[in-house]
Amino acid sequence: MFATLSDRLADTFKNLRGKGRLSEADIDATAREIRIALLEADVALPVVKEFVGAIKERARGEEVSQALNPAQQIVKIVNEELVAILGGETRRLRYAKSGPTVIMLAGLQGAGKTTLAAKLALWLKEQDKTPLLVACDLQRPNAVNQLQVNGERVGVPVFAPEPGNGVGNPVEVAKASIEEAKRKLHDVVIVDTAGRLGVDAEMMQQAIDIRAAVQPDEVLFVVDAMIGQDAVNTALAFQEGVGYDGVVLTKLDGDARGGAALSIASITGKPVMFASAGEKMTDFDLFHPDRMASRILDMGDMLTLIEQAEKAFDQESARKAAEKLTGQGGDFTLTDFLAQMQQIRKLGSLSKIMGMLPGMGQFRDQLDNFDEREIDKIQAIIQSMTPAERENPKLIDGSRRLRISKGSGTQVSDVNTLVDRFFEARKMMQQMARGGGMPGMPGMPGMGGGKRSGAKQQAKKGKSKRVSGNPAKAANQRKAQAEKAASAGNPFGDPAGIDYEAAAANLELPKDFGKFLK
Repeated sequence: MFATLSDRLADTFKNLRGKGRLSEADIDATAREIRIALLEADVALPVVKEFVGAIKERARGEEVSQALNPAQQIVKIVNEELVAILGGETRRLRYAKSGPTVIMLAGLQGAGKTTLAAKLALWLKEQDKTPLLVACDLQRPNAVNQLQVNGERVGVPVFAPEPGNGVGNPVEVAKASIEEAKRKLHDVVIVDTAGRLGVDAEMMQQAIDIRAAVQPDEVLFVVDAMIGQDAVNTALAFQEGVGYDGVVLTKLDGDARGGAALSIASITGKPVMFASAGEKMTDFDLFHPDRMASRILDMGDMLTLIEQAEKAFDQESARKAAEKLTGQGGDFTLTDFLAQMQQIRKLGSLSKIMGMLPGMGQFRDQLDNFDEREIDKIQAIIQSMTPAERENPKLIDGSRRLRISKGSGTQVSDVNTLVDRFFEARKMMQQMARGGGMPGMPGMPGMGGGKRSGAKQQAKKGKSKRVSGNPAKAANQRKAQAEKAASAGNPFGDPAGIDYEAAAANLELPKDFGKFLK
């Protein structure tokens, strides 16, 4: 979503590199580029003015003029100001001190409230809560059925005494849900309310009545991040009409420019609490302003990646795979590789995972064009192998490769490529796991491009002593080298003249130990 903004800011910062001091013209040019980048990203004009004004003021101050690297200091300032307009700190849910915590969802139709209710329920379930979903959207066709299906997908019960489709009183349903939660010992109640295509008096009144009936601990306004500036206008209308405690952004994985996310917290004064960035029920988490700012500036989001990996990875299998890479637990096989690949896929698409790494913005085109079906092809090839072939890929000869390619619906060349790349990758990973560094990188152990290894230096030295092409001269050269080696003697002394038993006695070694020194 923030690709355009991220690219424009990256280009702006490139122009500052290598400058030991920033002039007024440099600061003005940088501020102008940042202003254009934000406006192109559909950020609200008042937010842009405030943001750029803060950057210019700080850039003219001592923290930049006295910095060793002014360009990096500007990036630091932009990062801090981005965090500020995104809300500053992560806002977490407030839970009720007694009785079930009631969370009410409000927003326009099409913002994704019903799907988000199930995502929030799953997230709370992972936090060791026992949520109850409540179907209070009784106007939209099949809204109740949709919530029931989503509730079944995430394993959370749904309270839906009315069929919906225009039948039933949502206020009465909301009231009854609190008693149902108390009776069945649910500690969180999530109330899904009705929306409209636009803000109107009827929708507002219904939301006000439900809020008065259940006295929610948190009212969350759900907004589609792809509708741009209209999201900010709707948020302001809801704030005046119903009031809410926090904002939830949906469809952050879309291709819109992201101005709503950067504007809404600053204009409404309400924090963005959650973000949904995908169609899966697990594509939902707390909104961290500092991490979002880091992503926009192409600094990556390693904390989120680590948190997701901790939830998705099997720690025991990961430990065993690491031991195999270091040579302590046998060879790393294609079975292990398949298991690790399946765990990585639990995190989501590989392009999304790679996008969380620092500096991957420059490879955005490659990531966008990455075909996830290639992973399915690799999985099909490995699963078409016998257990013995997975454990020992060296068994895979020509006839076996033909059989595997037919079984997986691929070409023999695909099987050849997978096997060859597996051996290369395993060799590289084992070298890295043992502290040998990565092949091909200069200045590190075991890497090309750095200092030559001892063997290569010896080979180089050997090349410098050329042997004459004349047979007579060559024979004389070899004779002179042999005489020189004989006269040099053994640098460690004459082995025949060593008294090993005396040496063992001097070292206070056990009796007869000298025989082991010979």
